[in-house]
Amino acid sequence: MSTTPIKGENGVLFLYLDNAWKPIACLTSNSLSTTVEVIERQTICAPGVTEKSAGVFNYFLSAEGEYIDTTTVGGDDTKASHDELLQLQILRTLQTWKLDTDLSNVDSVKYYGTALITDLSLDQAVNENSTFSATLDGNGAILTVDPTPTPSV
Repeated sequence: MSTTPIKGENGVLFLYLDNAWKPIACLTSNSLSTTVEVIERQTICAPGVTEKSAGVFNYFLSAEGEYIDTTTVGGDDTKASHDELLQLQILRTLQTWKLDTDLSNVDSVKYYGTALITDLSLDQAVNENSTFSATLDGNGAILTVDPTPTPSV
């Protein structure tokens, strides 16, 4: 059993666009955050005792990266960056995503789901590369099996 840590640069967030998985371009970080709502109750039968149960499961994905041109003539259309993410956000539709936790390992854990692009920012400072950040608000369950159609042979 290996105890070698997975390098952060091997984890990549993808969106399913134009019938293919496109990596979100030039990421410097990405994350998956999950929460479960806690429902608390107290009863007369057990005074002073708080009982807890699980409520709604929620998740968010976030990504930060360097902005590259992915939409104009000559742009790298094999990736998605701020320009394409903005167009998807304006559409206000669910996006299918994949988080590959270790691109260097074909058998790595991969998570899938759908989400809305809820927050998107573009930062441009003098003498620095333009960067962007995005937040996706998860919809439904997180899957470990690819939900996209398998190409026919």
